[in-house]
Amino acid sequence: MQICQSIGEIAQAEWNSLVLKCNGGVLHPALRHEYLLALESSGSATAETGWGPLHLAIHSDTGGLLAALPLYLKSHSYGEYVFDWAWAQAYEKNGLRYYPKLLCAIPFTPILAPKVLCTDLHAGAALAQGLAQLTWQAAENTELLGTQISTLHALFLTEQDQQLLLGNATSLNNSSRHVVQFHWRNQNPSSGQPFDEFDEFLDSLNQKKRKNIRAERRKAQVEGLRIQRIHGTQVTAEQLEFFYQCYSRTYMEHFSSPYLNLKFFRQLCTSMGEQILIIQASLNEQPVASSFFLYSEKRLYGRYWGCVENLPCLHFELCYYQAIEFAVEQGIEWFEGGAQGEHKMARGLNPQTMVSAHYVHDNEFKLPIENFLRREKAHLQAYATELSEHTAFRAGTTLEE
Repeated sequence: MQICQSIGEIAQAEWNSLVLKCNGGVLHPALRHEYLLALESSGSATAETGWGPLHLAIHSDTGGLLAALPLYLKSHSYGEYVFDWAWAQAYEKNGLRYYPKLLCAIPFTPILAPKVLCTDLHAGAALAQGLAQLTWQAAENTELLGTQISTLHALFLTEQDQQLLLGNATSLNNSSRHVVQFHWRNQNPSSGQPFDEFDEFLDSLNQKKRKNIRAERRKAQVEGLRIQRIHGTQVTAEQLEFFYQCYSRTYMEHFSSPYLNLKFFRQLCTSMGEQILIIQASLNEQPVASSFFLYSEKRLYGRYWGCVENLPCLHFELCYYQAIEFAVEQGIEWFEGGAQGEHKMARGLNPQTMVSAHYVHDNEFKLPIENFLRREKAHLQAYATELSEHTAFRAGTTLEE
């Protein structure tokens, strides 16, 4: 097994071939070699920013890539969206060091994507065992990575990932953790078929929600407003710079700093622009708001939004309604609206449980954390069930994968 300190050490074509293999023949935009390379080469996800790449790869005797996964040595817990700050504080209070830790995830990107990329389950199991061995050795001493780690976390896992990384599938006996997101499905509950148009989607909602959405869309369409959908292959430097201004402003409004820099977004639009969508709103020919999406032929991923002028309901228009319209027009099956946000349910998105795997090496902390995860899981299941009872759809439909 090879430990790679840059995604550049793995051939782009071979990595992307595994992504296609493990993602139903679809090139997942956030798992593309180009996406991970942009994170590293832009300086957004590097050892200096607390994301030290340690990607794993297994090659055949003839040199072909059999299995790989994205892995990072983390010196903090920012940009993960499955929060373990309380665990780190507990370690610190007991005089123990929580960081660094190992993280199998896509930096700053809380979306469902395969993590154990493999040609077949045999190769995937071999890689999972290799990850387990690496984790154990790095938790026991500093010889392998030059530092000791406390824990391993693998986030937003597919069903195959869960099979390979959870329970007795590896010698680590990882514990699972659940979080709730909100996704939209392009399927009319009454017919089981994709929606033909946005109005058909509206007609599937209950009267109150349908009326509210139409009212919000009218409020957003103030005089002089123009909305453009711009693909990454066509975005101008000015449009991308304006998006980044909006993106940065959103972070500043929350008293934070943006994780990603303009170089990252420029590189994405250059290397994989066919999977980038930017929606820009202009008022009297002056840009006022912008949203950023990744997409494939199967899924649309809402990622970032920002504005320089607060206009009524414009956030809902650029982040949800334009996205749903785009998905309907393109025949995209799912729209992932991002982390958190119960307000998304009123706009046709429904709760979806996302699963992660966690390994805690210290025996004194392992049992308390496992007990916490069991209680949290029961709470999250009850929460998701309660949310499902308040779906915006007339038939009380729930979202199912």
